[in-house]
Amino acid sequence: MDFKIDGMDEAITVYTTRPDTLYGATFMVLAPEHALAKKLATDETRATVEEYIYQSSLKSSVDRMQDKEKTGVFTGSYAINPINGAKVPIWLSDYVLADYGTGAIMCVPAHDDRDFEFATKFNIPIIQVISKDGKENPNLTEAYTESGIVINSGEWTGRDSAELKKEAPEIIEKLGIGKKTTNYKLRDWVFSRQRYWGEPIPIVHCEKCGAVPVPEDQLPLLLPEVESYQPTGTGESPLADITEWVNTTCPCCGGPAKRETNTMPQWAGSSWYFLRYVDNKNNEELVSKEKADKYLPVDMYIGGVEHAVLHLLYSRFYTKFLHDIGAIDFDEPFKKLFNQGMITGKNGIKMSKSKGNVISPDDLVRDYGCDALRLYELFVGPPELDSEWDDRGIDGVYRFINRFWKMVLDSKEANVAATDEMIKLRHKMVYDITTRLESFSLNTVISGFMEYNNKFIEITKKNGGVDLETLNTAIILMAPFAPHVAAELWELLGNEGGVFEQKWPEYDVAAMKEDTIEIAVQINGKTKGTVEIGAEEAKDSVLEKAKEAISDKLTGNIVKEIYVPGRIVNIVMK
Repeated sequence: MDFKIDGMDEAITVYTTRPDTLYGATFMVLAPEHALAKKLATDETRATVEEYIYQSSLKSSVDRMQDKEKTGVFTGSYAINPINGAKVPIWLSDYVLADYGTGAIMCVPAHDDRDFEFATKFNIPIIQVISKDGKENPNLTEAYTESGIVINSGEWTGRDSAELKKEAPEIIEKLGIGKKTTNYKLRDWVFSRQRYWGEPIPIVHCEKCGAVPVPEDQLPLLLPEVESYQPTGTGESPLADITEWVNTTCPCCGGPAKRETNTMPQWAGSSWYFLRYVDNKNNEELVSKEKADKYLPVDMYIGGVEHAVLHLLYSRFYTKFLHDIGAIDFDEPFKKLFNQGMITGKNGIKMSKSKGNVISPDDLVRDYGCDALRLYELFVGPPELDSEWDDRGIDGVYRFINRFWKMVLDSKEANVAATDEMIKLRHKMVYDITTRLESFSLNTVISGFMEYNNKFIEITKKNGGVDLETLNTAIILMAPFAPHVAAELWELLGNEGGVFEQKWPEYDVAAMKEDTIEIAVQINGKTKGTVEIGAEEAKDSVLEKAKEAISDKLTGNIVKEIYVPGRIVNIVMK
């Protein structure tokens, strides 16, 4: 539908899936990049409009699409609602994207959550045009998004909104104020966020020849070496201000021409960087087959869920294209994807400067050290979930590091020989930490270190310390998580070479086996006690020990004795 601009010849085209709510459109919102955005500004609003357009150009599409507090600026201009002739204010807001639909929306705040939030914030009128029972609610606290009876809508009033939604497109077409169309969610690639370091586009513009590609023998087109590349303030790339680079000659006619100053968006380089990482000094090809076969595709990609729609999608586009032309032998960039959660403030509120709930890592590093900060961030909760920051938690991690440090130094002085208990604990530790790490349960990796440190401290009380091999194994395991502490302790124990040069420890299943185990003893399925038995003890012996352990409770006739090896004994009585 076209909304004519009051006092101008132009109109703003919008796409809507809810033509039945047209009478409730009380304002319009345009993307800051919309072609008419600057023209709509009046003398009174021009400065604020241009500043808003500039600030929006600094944000990525991901930032703008995330559900957060809406921002906007009134242009000072109005459009005419084509169904009733009402004047509606035209706003700019960065939650509208230039590449989706027409880059402009009609806003019906009474029946759309985002529009309601925007209208409430900026005191824009809200007109209800659908209600559950046909009666207007003068105190709307949220948008009504269900079907119902049409109200406040001229000749449409009283109709069923679901039926009107189907018929409204034909009615609007007959009135000559709009037409039915299909709008696809597939969008053009956004180039609005211009940066000096974006890949330059090898096109020159000639008044005589038009847009001309840079000849292949002049590729790659490199960015100019400059001391400063500040934003232009117009939304254009900083390259636009570097005249000695912009001004060139046309490859076709030799006449004066200007280089294309738009650069590729940040998504371009990040769509294939992982391919180049493995062979970044290769001047003959993107990546050699030998290195691609060895390192690619990427085994694990870790990133925020906000990248799923853009960065990861583009990476797949690039990878599939490169596979199609034979540059690589695989068509999926990543074998496994892991979306990490976010550290939030109190009550799960996202940290932001505007809310004043940002935690300074500098202060935490000063007070606790960076290893304590690293460990607490991993320990705070499952990595795939959002976790609430709590200063008390880092205190606990800091105490753990100090206890581990003291245990290692005390054991160094004691210089004890390994016992069977230490060897068994060492292999179990390697198994547990490795298993948790491979399953990406990073918070339980840290809790595992704490559990084993407590066991080491108990051994130290009995034996005077822990053997050197077990200490070194624990330090190697901890190195990826607390690198500074691990490196210091590794050196203090007199080891040669760095801790990060060491091979990841291996475990022996046989060495982990317990000589004795404790199992539950039940009567008629209810646990009455426990008994310690040999790990390989025979059934008859186990049953005798079990009955002896609960002999005072065996008051009836035993009709059956059940033994689940290594797990439980159940005595059935009548």
